[in-house]
Amino acid sequence: MSARRAPSKSNKKPAKKAAKAPVKARARISRAEPDDAVEPVSWWEDFYRVVRRIPRGRVTTYGVIAALAGHPRSARHVGFALAALKDPDGSSRVPWQRVLGSRPRNRAAVTIKDPINGALQRALLESEGVTFDTRGNVSLDRFGWAGPGAKKPAAPRKRARA
Repeated sequence: MSARRAPSKSNKKPAKKAAKAPVKARARISRAEPDDAVEPVSWWEDFYRVVRRIPRGRVTTYGVIAALAGHPRSARHVGFALAALKDPDGSSRVPWQRVLGSRPRNRAAVTIKDPINGALQRALLESEGVTFDTRGNVSLDRFGWAGPGAKKPAAPRKRARA
Protein backbone atom coordinates (compact mmCIF):
# COMPACT_ATOMS: atom_id res chain seq x y z
CA MET A 1 0.00 0.00 0.00
CA SER A 2 1.25 3.38 -0.81
CA ALA A 3 0.47 6.32 1.34
CA ARG A 4 -0.86 9.45 -0.20
CA ARG A 5 1.30 12.49 0.05
CA ALA A 6 -0.06 15.72 1.29
CA PRO A 7 0.08 18.48 -1.29
CA SER A 8 3.32 20.35 -1.00
CA LYS A 9 3.16 23.98 -0.18
CA SER A 10 5.55 25.58 -2.52
CA ASN A 11 5.87 29.22 -3.20
CA LYS A 12 6.03 28.64 -6.93
CA LYS A 13 3.28 30.23 -8.94
CA PRO A 14 1.70 28.15 -11.69
CA ALA A 15 2.81 29.00 -15.21
CA LYS A 16 0.49 31.31 -17.12
CA LYS A 17 -1.49 29.72 -19.91
CA ALA A 18 -1.30 31.11 -23.42
CA ALA A 19 -3.89 33.78 -24.09
CA LYS A 20 -6.82 32.54 -26.18
CA ALA A 21 -8.09 34.38 -29.19
CA PRO A 22 -11.35 36.23 -28.50
CA VAL A 23 -14.40 34.13 -29.33
CA LYS A 24 -17.05 35.67 -31.54
CA ALA A 25 -20.39 36.04 -29.86
CA ARG A 26 -22.96 33.61 -31.18
CA ALA A 27 -26.32 34.77 -32.36
CA ARG A 28 -28.86 34.12 -29.68
CA ILE A 29 -31.43 31.55 -30.68
CA SER A 30 -34.85 32.48 -29.44
CA ARG A 31 -37.26 29.76 -28.47
CA ALA A 32 -40.64 29.61 -30.13
CA GLU A 33 -43.51 30.94 -28.15
CA PRO A 34 -46.23 28.41 -27.26
CA ASP A 35 -48.70 30.28 -29.46
CA ASP A 36 -46.50 29.87 -32.55
CA ALA A 37 -47.53 27.18 -35.00
CA VAL A 38 -45.37 24.11 -35.26
CA GLU A 39 -43.25 24.30 -38.39
CA PRO A 40 -43.84 21.04 -40.26
CA VAL A 41 -40.94 18.98 -41.48
CA SER A 42 -40.72 19.17 -45.27
CA TRP A 43 -41.59 15.51 -45.79
CA TRP A 44 -44.57 15.44 -43.42
CA GLU A 45 -46.68 16.51 -46.39
CA ASP A 46 -45.83 13.12 -47.94
CA PHE A 47 -47.47 11.49 -44.92
CA TYR A 48 -50.54 13.75 -45.11
CA ARG A 49 -50.94 12.95 -48.81
CA VAL A 50 -51.08 9.20 -48.07
CA VAL A 51 -53.38 9.59 -45.05
CA ARG A 52 -55.86 11.58 -47.16
CA ARG A 53 -56.22 8.54 -49.45
CA ILE A 54 -57.41 6.16 -46.71
CA PRO A 55 -61.07 5.36 -47.45
CA ARG A 56 -63.81 5.90 -44.91
CA GLY A 57 -64.31 2.85 -42.71
CA ARG A 58 -60.71 1.64 -43.19
CA VAL A 59 -57.65 1.94 -40.96
CA THR A 60 -53.92 1.47 -41.36
CA THR A 61 -50.81 1.68 -39.21
CA TYR A 62 -48.11 4.31 -38.81
CA GLY A 63 -45.54 1.99 -40.41
CA VAL A 64 -47.65 1.45 -43.54
CA ILE A 65 -48.09 5.21 -43.96
CA ALA A 66 -44.32 5.75 -43.64
CA ALA A 67 -43.57 3.05 -46.22
CA LEU A 68 -46.17 4.28 -48.71
CA ALA A 69 -44.89 7.85 -48.35
CA GLY A 70 -41.40 6.71 -49.31
CA HIS A 71 -39.91 7.02 -45.83
CA PRO A 72 -39.71 3.48 -44.47
CA ARG A 73 -38.73 3.04 -40.82
CA SER A 74 -40.19 6.47 -40.01
CA ALA A 75 -43.35 5.39 -38.22
CA ARG A 76 -42.63 7.66 -35.27
CA HIS A 77 -42.39 10.64 -37.59
CA VAL A 78 -45.86 9.82 -38.91
CA GLY A 79 -47.08 10.06 -35.32
CA PHE A 80 -45.30 13.38 -34.82
CA ALA A 81 -46.78 14.72 -38.07
CA LEU A 82 -50.32 13.71 -37.15
CA ALA A 83 -49.94 15.07 -33.62
CA ALA A 84 -48.88 18.42 -35.09
CA LEU A 85 -52.22 18.86 -36.84
CA LYS A 86 -54.05 21.68 -35.13
CA ASP A 87 -57.68 20.66 -35.68
CA PRO A 88 -58.62 17.42 -33.91
CA ASP A 89 -62.17 17.72 -35.28
CA GLY A 90 -61.01 16.83 -38.80
CA SER A 91 -61.44 20.20 -40.48
CA SER A 92 -57.81 20.05 -41.63
CA ARG A 93 -58.89 17.49 -44.28
CA VAL A 94 -56.45 14.88 -42.96
CA PRO A 95 -58.35 11.89 -41.50
CA TRP A 96 -55.84 11.35 -38.68
CA GLN A 97 -58.19 9.02 -36.81
CA ARG A 98 -57.70 6.29 -39.45
CA VAL A 99 -54.06 5.71 -38.49
CA LEU A 100 -53.49 3.31 -35.59
CA GLY A 101 -50.59 1.63 -33.85
CA SER A 102 -49.82 -1.94 -34.88
CA ARG A 103 -50.46 -4.89 -32.61
CA PRO A 104 -49.65 -8.60 -32.96
CA ARG A 105 -51.85 -11.00 -34.92
CA ASN A 106 -52.71 -8.51 -37.67
CA ARG A 107 -54.47 -6.08 -35.39
CA ALA A 108 -54.18 -2.36 -34.67
CA ALA A 109 -55.22 -0.18 -31.74
CA VAL A 110 -55.57 3.43 -30.65
CA THR A 111 -52.19 4.49 -29.26
CA ILE A 112 -52.96 8.05 -28.17
CA LYS A 113 -52.07 8.29 -24.47
CA ASP A 114 -54.39 11.22 -23.80
CA PRO A 115 -57.71 9.67 -22.74
CA ILE A 116 -59.83 12.42 -24.27
CA ASN A 117 -58.22 12.35 -27.71
CA GLY A 118 -58.01 8.55 -27.61
CA ALA A 119 -61.74 8.36 -26.93
CA LEU A 120 -62.33 10.92 -29.70
CA GLN A 121 -60.35 8.81 -32.17
CA ARG A 122 -62.31 5.69 -31.22
CA ALA A 123 -65.65 7.51 -31.49
CA LEU A 124 -64.76 8.89 -34.95
CA LEU A 125 -63.78 5.42 -36.15
CA GLU A 126 -66.94 3.82 -34.73
CA SER A 127 -69.01 6.47 -36.52
CA GLU A 128 -67.34 5.30 -39.76
CA GLY A 129 -68.34 1.69 -39.05
CA VAL A 130 -65.05 0.36 -37.66
CA THR A 131 -65.57 -2.10 -34.81
CA PHE A 132 -63.29 -2.73 -31.85
CA ASP A 133 -62.94 -6.00 -29.94
CA THR A 134 -63.12 -6.24 -26.14
CA ARG A 135 -59.43 -5.32 -25.82
CA GLY A 136 -59.75 -2.21 -28.00
CA ASN A 137 -58.12 -3.73 -31.08
CA VAL A 138 -59.23 -3.44 -34.70
CA SER A 139 -58.86 -6.36 -37.09
CA LEU A 140 -56.68 -5.35 -40.03
CA ASP A 141 -57.98 -8.38 -41.92
CA ARG A 142 -61.42 -6.82 -41.88
CA PHE A 143 -60.79 -3.05 -41.79
CA GLY A 144 -57.16 -2.73 -42.92
CA TRP A 145 -55.98 -0.61 -45.85
CA ALA A 146 -52.62 -1.48 -47.39
CA GLY A 147 -52.46 1.31 -49.94
CA PRO A 148 -54.09 2.46 -53.16
CA GLY A 149 -54.83 -0.47 -55.43
CA ALA A 150 -53.95 -3.07 -52.81
CA LYS A 151 -56.37 -5.94 -52.68
CA LYS A 152 -57.98 -7.02 -49.47
CA PRO A 153 -56.35 -10.22 -48.23
CA ALA A 154 -58.40 -13.32 -48.93
CA ALA A 155 -59.92 -15.18 -46.03
CA PRO A 156 -57.95 -18.28 -45.11
CA ARG A 157 -59.38 -21.42 -46.70
CA LYS A 158 -60.21 -24.50 -44.75
CA ARG A 159 -58.40 -27.59 -45.92
CA ALA A 160 -60.48 -30.48 -47.06
CA ARG A 161 -59.93 -33.63 -45.09
CA ALA A 162 -58.38 -36.49 -47.00
